[in-house]
Amino acid sequence: MASAGSRSSRNPAAAPPAASAGAPPSVQPSVDVTAITTRDEFLLELGQALAGQASIRPVDSVEAALESLGGRSRRGQVLVLDAHQVNEVRPTVEAVQAGAPQAVILVFAPSPLERQVASSVKGSAVFAVLPSSPVDARKTLAVFAGVIEEAAARRTPAAPAPAALSPATPAVPADLEVESTRSAAALKVPGMSRGKGRTLVLIAVVALGALAAAGWYFTRDKGAVPAASAAHATAPAATPAEPTAAEPAEAALPPAPTPELSIVHGKVDELLEKARLAMKERRYTEPAGDNALLYYRSAVAANASDGEARDGLGRVAGVIASRFDEALSASRLDEAAQDFANFRAAVPDDPRVADLGARLANAQLAKALADGNPDRAAALLRQAQQSGVLSGEQLAKWRGEIARRQDEAKVQRLAGLVADRIRDGKLVDPADDSARSYLRQLLSAAPANAATQRAAHDLSAAYLRKAREAAVARNNAEADRWLNEARAAGMSAADIGAFQRDLAGAQAKATRAEGDRFAQLARERVRDGRLTDPAQDSAAYYLTQLQAADPDNAALLSVSRDLAKLLLERARAALQSGRSADQDLAAARRFGADPKDIQAAQQSAAAPRSGSAVDPATLAASLKAVKTVPPEYPQSALSKGLAGSVLLSFTVDAKGNTRDVQVLQSTPAGVFDRAAVSAVKRWRYAPVIVDGNAVEVPTRTLVRFELPKQ
Repeated sequence: MASAGSRSSRNPAAAPPAASAGAPPSVQPSVDVTAITTRDEFLLELGQALAGQASIRPVDSVEAALESLGGRSRRGQVLVLDAHQVNEVRPTVEAVQAGAPQAVILVFAPSPLERQVASSVKGSAVFAVLPSSPVDARKTLAVFAGVIEEAAARRTPAAPAPAALSPATPAVPADLEVESTRSAAALKVPGMSRGKGRTLVLIAVVALGALAAAGWYFTRDKGAVPAASAAHATAPAATPAEPTAAEPAEAALPPAPTPELSIVHGKVDELLEKARLAMKERRYTEPAGDNALLYYRSAVAANASDGEARDGLGRVAGVIASRFDEALSASRLDEAAQDFANFRAAVPDDPRVADLGARLANAQLAKALADGNPDRAAALLRQAQQSGVLSGEQLAKWRGEIARRQDEAKVQRLAGLVADRIRDGKLVDPADDSARSYLRQLLSAAPANAATQRAAHDLSAAYLRKAREAAVARNNAEADRWLNEARAAGMSAADIGAFQRDLAGAQAKATRAEGDRFAQLARERVRDGRLTDPAQDSAAYYLTQLQAADPDNAALLSVSRDLAKLLLERARAALQSGRSADQDLAAARRFGADPKDIQAAQQSAAAPRSGSAVDPATLAASLKAVKTVPPEYPQSALSKGLAGSVLLSFTVDAKGNTRDVQVLQSTPAGVFDRAAVSAVKRWRYAPVIVDGNAVEVPTRTLVRFELPKQ
């Protein structure tokens, strides 16, 4: 077998020029595009972006668009809506969807309004919103691949496909045509007649077609062979199957390789002489129009029984097969595809055609999956199914693998959306674009997938952070709400319990920190002499806050003792000057002053004269409790989470017992009255002595009921 020749001659710059610089791509458009617009510049930009994948029909109204979309066509239907000229995009979309449900709708909006337009059509049938002014060609082309597939899936039944092309029939070129609608609501461009506007558009499209053809020629893979003269080009025999709804869009795949199918006319001997020279110079398939494959095929066409010509085709096929093996081994799949096309052109009946086709298809599918592009693999698989290069078993294997990869891609996409929304703080809102909504989709699609489990864990952790913040802020309702979200996201009862224990520790730490702050503030106010005033910035105020927030704080006793001592000193001074000291004495008692010290201050500074009346407030201030019984918290109030207080009046008799216990005021009314009265009746006091005799003392007290700390 002849060795593989050099590919240096495949450089397009060294090849003869294409027959026509303006030749359109050799793939029929798979969809028709109707565009509601009157802007020629938009049509030109759109046509350039689509690069021959569709014909574009401009109209200036919804009615004209529906007329255009209503016909029965074998191709899919796409509606392009130019939001630059439409005031109400959403109603227009809904009108088109109602009249032509098979159409795929694309909206092009000016870049400053793109986000606003996207928000207005959210939840509608719009496939995508893309920027215009100018049109983003790369983004448009990428989105259009999905549009083609969606349009193919929606297309209405049509007449049977035309008969397969014969080997002598040239492939029908796909013109990028921009034509005015034939309805009464035809294109109207201000300041321009219809004919002038149409001429301008068509001239520009012809120029774009030339640019597209030139760009394709100079950017294709090195192994691609330029198209031969249109006068001599023939299409390979094929019988394409009728496309189905699941058929991939041809635009999603690279252009098919162009094999050497040209025929040159001449005498057989002259053709064979040129073929022998080309073989000697290793011009097996390149350059186009001057290679061994061309001349041997032309000789066979002139004389099918010529043995040298047939033998020459076999030798060229051997070289091509070697090239194919080399390119496939090096993963140069575009070159391998070109070699396969040339091999089939050289020896279409060779039994190796099936093997090479299967090897190429398997390599292309494997690469698409390795590149993380299961949708491209699906398109390649459907192409392989149509061409028949893979067996049923191979098709089934690849179909299963592609489905698995597509499911994985969907899971990864949803998991990424969950992570993005957690990062943005969108945990539960908005309802259809939150971490919770995407996690629900994940759990529905792949509950056992590791990415799903990680997403559920991350979202639960975010919920717990919210619960912790609410709990530290003493917002129990909000904390419970986030804990319930964590349970719904799949967090176990054990994990919830561990979190609650950890939260209790955090709350205790926060309580201690708050208590230490109150203690420090109380010390500073004692040092500054601000004992009871101002009312909410005094030592008495901060000690009261400390007693409520952290009654077990180590600093509470010492600070209370210091405050009580100063209050007693101030009370003595007031009494000695004839002023009332009831408030200071009561505060000193509340903060732990020894009753004996209080009584001594009263007796030494203001001993009552014989026969004189004793101030009841002074007597009450001198009371010293020797036994107090805490009230029992009513179970009904505890279960309802109620707290409150009861103001009581009572009399301490000469023996120190309480009697005549009465409720003066209670909050909430009637809830804690009985418990407060029952407790005070069991209190005992040291008898109050006046002029050597024990006396009865009327007094009052406030009994508080506070919920236990959690």
